Amino acid sequence: MTILVTGATGNVGRHLVERLAAAGHPVRALTRDPAKARFPAGVEAVAGDFTDLAGMERALDGATGLHLMTTFGPKNETVPHSAQLASAAIAAGVKRVSLLWNGYRGPVEEAFAALNPVELQPGEFMSNALTWAEEIREHGAVNEPFAHIGHAPVHEADIAAVAALALTTDDLAGRQIPLTGPGVVTVPDQVASIAIASGRDIRFTALDEDQGRLRMQALGYDEGAIDYVMGWRADPPEWTLRASDTVERLTGRPARTFDDWAREHADAFR
Repeated sequence: MTILVTGATGNVGRHLVERLAAAGHPVRALTRDPAKARFPAGVEAVAGDFTDLAGMERALDGATGLHLMTTFGPKNETVPHSAQLASAAIAAGVKRVSLLWNGYRGPVEEAFAALNPVELQPGEFMSNALTWAEEIREHGAVNEPFAHIGHAPVHEADIAAVAALALTTDDLAGRQIPLTGPGVVTVPDQVASIAIASGRDIRFTALDEDQGRLRMQALGYDEGAIDYVMGWRADPPEWTLRASDTVERLTGRPARTFDDWAREHADAFR
């Protein structure tokens, strides 16, 4: 009953690997460089890249569960060969699938429809705040547009907890599950939490939209990614602005707050 976890060293994937392994499930962790990865004892680390279809098919061999990212890399490229990947998953005997979106349903969800996947649809990830880490460490500052808009971000470990449920039971099969956290916070709220957790004074400066685009260009994002992110930030889906109890209802434990996240990641900002 091996479960293949793609993006196994990523924000959600690493939590999912740890959770599944701790519960005694056989886990195969896909990563570009297994030699550098650190997984719990008993986890099978395999090399793989979404652009290498043959390698992905080998990683699927013998798997009965699959956690699949729908986009990858710094440019959030859609995972290629989705129809062939779905066929390979069926041929391998995969019975349960969780798909992690990146803000929209796309070709991966369509390709895997025959496998009755659980579609995990987080709104804002708490881990997105890590994009401020370098600015905070070097300058004690955060500069962002749309600071007045409050979101209900979800902790990556809570996303992983729901994914684990999807991969180990049939309770969520075929469902699309929007995921938000337990509280609504603005960017200044998040900066304040990070300042308290890290013990640092952090200045916040609100940018206008043009300044926000220039900031993303300086960080290396291409225009397509900038358009998408800025569009989401300017006019986010209404449901992402509301706190929910979805994580607690599904997993039986309260969702983590942004204050919790900031304390766990305080060292990243020091």
